[in-house]
Amino acid sequence: MAASTVQDPLLGEITCGSLLKKLQEIWDEVGEPDEERDKMLLQIEQECLDVYQRKVELAVKSRAQLIQTLSDCKIELTNLLSALGEKSFDGLPDESSGTIKEQLESIAPALEQLWRQKDERVREFSDVQSQIQKICGEIAGNFTGEPAPAVDESDLSLKKLDEYQAQLQELQKEKSERLHKVLEFVSTVHDLCAVLGVDFFSTVTEVHPSLNDSTTVQSKSISNDTLSRLAKTVLALKEDKKQRLQKLQELASQLIELWNLMDTSEEERELFGHVICNISASVDDVTVPGALAMDLIEQAEVEAYRLDKLKASRMKEIAFKKQGELEEIFTCAHIEIDPEAARGKIMTLIESGDMEPAELLADMDNQISRAKEEALSRKEILDKVEKWMSACEEESWLEDYNRDDSRYNSSRGAHLNLKRAEKARILVNKIPALVDTLVAKTRAWEEDHDISFTYDGVPLLAMLDEYAMLRQEREEEKRKFRDQKKFHEQQNTEQETIFGSRASPAKPAGTKKVVAPQRTNGSGGTNGTPSRRLSMNSPQNGSRSMNKDKRDSRPSAPANYVAVSKDDALSHVSGTEQASPSP
Repeated sequence: MAASTVQDPLLGEITCGSLLKKLQEIWDEVGEPDEERDKMLLQIEQECLDVYQRKVELAVKSRAQLIQTLSDCKIELTNLLSALGEKSFDGLPDESSGTIKEQLESIAPALEQLWRQKDERVREFSDVQSQIQKICGEIAGNFTGEPAPAVDESDLSLKKLDEYQAQLQELQKEKSERLHKVLEFVSTVHDLCAVLGVDFFSTVTEVHPSLNDSTTVQSKSISNDTLSRLAKTVLALKEDKKQRLQKLQELASQLIELWNLMDTSEEERELFGHVICNISASVDDVTVPGALAMDLIEQAEVEAYRLDKLKASRMKEIAFKKQGELEEIFTCAHIEIDPEAARGKIMTLIESGDMEPAELLADMDNQISRAKEEALSRKEILDKVEKWMSACEEESWLEDYNRDDSRYNSSRGAHLNLKRAEKARILVNKIPALVDTLVAKTRAWEEDHDISFTYDGVPLLAMLDEYAMLRQEREEEKRKFRDQKKFHEQQNTEQETIFGSRASPAKPAGTKKVVAPQRTNGSGGTNGTPSRRLSMNSPQNGSRSMNKDKRDSRPSAPANYVAVSKDDALSHVSGTEQASPSP
């Protein structure tokens, strides 16, 4: 054992040997026996051993604590690396080199760095999880600002952090899409409210308070409930818009109909131009603010009600106006009616109240529609009748022109008459073909409609048949006239041979001619057209009627030639022409 020394101010340097020497000197001076001396030395040696023993135990215990600390540090280091998802760390010391304290001193910086890295990673996890929790709460509609959930420190790896960040990005994308959809809904609600004249602020705040204009975009609710309620609000507003537009268009049609019935001035119509402008618009086309406001619809309803009451008071005037339109259609179509009876029936219906005014006007509109259809079906035949009558007029003029002995004189207008005569001859030559075509089309029309085609109350086929008979009679008279003229010329030639002079030939009797049909002039007859009949005229004795037996044996004569009494017209029941059987 190495002797230890202690410095004493009085004794100087003190060592175990000097102290033992001092003790022996004391024992010698005292005369301590050897046994006591040995006993005392053994006791001193034991006490030294005890002190060493305690020191060794303390050293062993300290070493064990250091080893445990080193082990704990290594475990902590391993756990940190595992939690952070790191397989290795560049700052780790070599475990096989250096004392325990050296190893502890070398591992401490790595632990501190990993702890700082862990704290930073925990903050990142907490931030991501807080944002995820917030967005999920906003989507669910129950976000109350609760603290972020506790971070699971057993897994702080970058992979886990990437998963959270990917989840956050998906939620942020969904939030952006939802926010965009919310803004679209809000914009649609704003436009619809503007068109309908509804308060936008109260409408959107009723869905959710955050949807008003005072809040920022990011603060607006994007929950499923908000989106669902916004969608329902938009659907309700669109349906309301559709119904209002339909109501407004019905009112506009009613107003136009009433205006047309009562000949309302343009100035009065312009007062409701904002109503009429949308009469044919689709729902999506109406975007003007206030175009479908309730007060505007109510104004249109009030005006329609006012005009409807006015229409009832002016029903007689309106009904007679429609009756006049109906009579005009029949007149143009040469259909004979009894206007007095029809107007009397209208007066009876209005005064008795048996039919509602609207029903009466609707019935008259139907009559007008049917009359137009009938007139349209007769148009082709009437056009050919017009051509036939024009040709007959030219034929009558040509007959008169041919009998005029002075037609070749060089008087004023002679060349014009000559040109007209050339055109008339061409037109007259087309009459037979025109009559045949007219007969064929008339018969086809009668077969199709199962009624007789009449012209101002007279069957057209009867007119054409009588015209054909008269034309045949005229041709026969022409032939007789030519034979008589030839006979007279032969007699004159014989007399000239016998007596040497030529007697003046007697003036031959003229041939009969078919007087041209006279067109409707809007007066006379039961519907403003004169009843007419064909007649045979001679240049010597003017005009003469056909023999009574011939009239009785043929169909009714055409009403387009010579006026007859009103009693000869066909009878009518309801103001329209009574159909007669086909000839």
